[in-house]
Amino acid sequence: MFTGIIEAVEKVKSVSLGKLELSIPRDWRLSDGESVAVNGACLTVTGFTPGLACFAVSPETISKTTLRSFKAGTLVNLERALAIGARLGGHFVTGHIDGTSRLLSVHNDGNSQVIEIEKTADAILVEKGSVALDGVSLTVYDVKAGSFKAAVIPHTWANTALKNLKPGSLLNIEYDILGKYAAAGSPGITREFLKENGFI
Repeated sequence: MFTGIIEAVEKVKSVSLGKLELSIPRDWRLSDGESVAVNGACLTVTGFTPGLACFAVSPETISKTTLRSFKAGTLVNLERALAIGARLGGHFVTGHIDGTSRLLSVHNDGNSQVIEIEKTADAILVEKGSVALDGVSLTVYDVKAGSFKAAVIPHTWANTALKNLKPGSLLNIEYDILGKYAAAGSPGITREFLKENGFI
């Protein structure tokens, strides 16, 4: 489990079938089997030396994420798994990517960079709800039939790899887990539902 608060931006060292090597902060101490979110995708550590980590990557992960386009030098967002008792600064992020969406535009609005993202037909989004884009916890607004927006504050813009993206770039997207459970388990709040349950 993660929070969507990025801890570091590092470079891909190498990519091969089923394996990814990344630079990591020199002070990180990782163990084999540990989980790290790489651009939001939960990956398992298979090797570690100071400043470098290896990860196993499944075919499913490759097919559903932007990892398929990684190459040496690609900058990625990193977050270690949430520690029990730590503050939850973003929202609950599982690291299980739902798919990819295209960056449509970026523009400055006051103190923030507003990004507009393609909204696919299967998107599970609500106004002012949460979404993780390349592992970054953001608040959704201006949800339309084919797009939605998120405002990225200066600290997040400066300390994540989002600033390196250009219109047309693909981002990993994970919809809010609470919204996914609600969508899977209920046909929705209707007038009939409210009446049957004594609300009207």
